[in-house]
Amino acid sequence: MKSSSKRGFLYLFNNEIMSNISYYTEEGLKSLREELRQLKDIERPKASQAIGEARDKGDLSENAEYDAAKEAQGLLELRISKMEETLSNARLVDESQLDTSKALVLSTVKLKNQTNGMEMKYTLVAESEADLKTGKISVTSPIGKGLLGKEVGDVAEISVPNGTLKFDVLEITRE
Repeated sequence: MKSSSKRGFLYLFNNEIMSNISYYTEEGLKSLREELRQLKDIERPKASQAIGEARDKGDLSENAEYDAAKEAQGLLELRISKMEETLSNARLVDESQLDTSKALVLSTVKLKNQTNGMEMKYTLVAESEADLKTGKISVTSPIGKGLLGKEVGDVAEISVPNGTLKFDVLEITRE
């Protein structure tokens, strides 16, 4: 990939982060679609059934069960709507087009904290795929934002509530 093409992708990627575009792995996108299918095909009919059962119990003006079922349905519909919006803004990452010399989405970055010398490894992923337990952090998190575009040898200065942390970028890989 040409250097100007790489810069263009990084520019496009950074601008799309600001416009609600999210990048997903094939696995992450599949998981998101499956969760939406579950909500629509299983949870939505359950919510409708609960409303019907509560309605059958009499006076709706004093029926707390009916009110709770309607509120649960509203929350479910909001969740479905947000998930549909997320999917409409989702983009599958083409790893073959990513610059392997820079920290981008799906990069695994090995860092060294300049203050305490502690080394850590993070994989940069979309917000919905983030899982700190497995070392996956969102590209929209403070650390994720601070690492985007960095190369091996760079120092990433990351603003956190307690001040600024400085990390040496030791290694960037794609796993």
